[in-house]
Parts: sequence; structure tokens; C-alpha cells
Amino acid sequence: MGLPVLVVDDSTLARRLLINALPEEWDVDVSQATNGADALNAYRAGRASVMFLDLTMPGMTGFDVLEAVRAEGLDSFIIVVSADIQPEAQKRVKELGAVAFIAKPVTHEKLLPVLKEYGLYE
Repeated sequence: MGLPVLVVDDSTLARRLLINALPEEWDVDVSQATNGADALNAYRAGRASVMFLDLTMPGMTGFDVLEAVRAEGLDSFIIVVSADIQPEAQKRVKELGAVAFIAKPVTHEKLLPVLKEYGLYE
């Protein structure tokens, strides 16, 4: 069984693009969530050793998810994937525990260096 990876975005297209950007030979078991509440449930169920998290979603935002994960002291490896590339947003997600920030649209070329930097992919 592969590494549990969770892709969280309210956009079906954005989730599909991110999944397609993952290295083909990376041994992962990908789950998807369309909102923050479902993301937390999947994370708590062990389906997200790595989480790719959008910030702008209706209801519970990516910021809310980061705050909840931090408040609960859950083990997290969260990579934020967002079109909100403002320096304030990037600073805030890092303060909340995200390990990296990737601007949309996600490509293999943007994703691979982050995975390698954190030892998730060789």
C-alpha cells in the first residue's frame, strides 16, 4: 500500500490537475476531499500522511484546516496549493504549519522539487 496522500480542493479540475502532476512512479494511495471538513475527517482517519490543501473553499477554508490540525496537535505534512499568492497568505500558512506553498496551476515541474526537498520522493 502506498503513502496516503489527500488532495483537497473544491474544484474537480484543480484536483485532477494536481493528481496528474504527481510523479507516476511515486507509490501513493490518493484520496480526495472537496472541503475543509471532509479533509479533516480524512486526515483523522489516516488517509493523509501528505495533504495538498487549497486555501479558498466555501465553508471551512484551508486556513481553518491548518488551524484545526495545529490545535489538535495532529502529525501533519501539509503542502498548500493556492492561487492566493500574496506574501501575507504564504507567511500565514507557514506560521500555521504548512511545509510548503505552491502557486496554482500545479505542474510536475513545480511539485517535484518540493517533494524532493522534504524527502518524500527521490
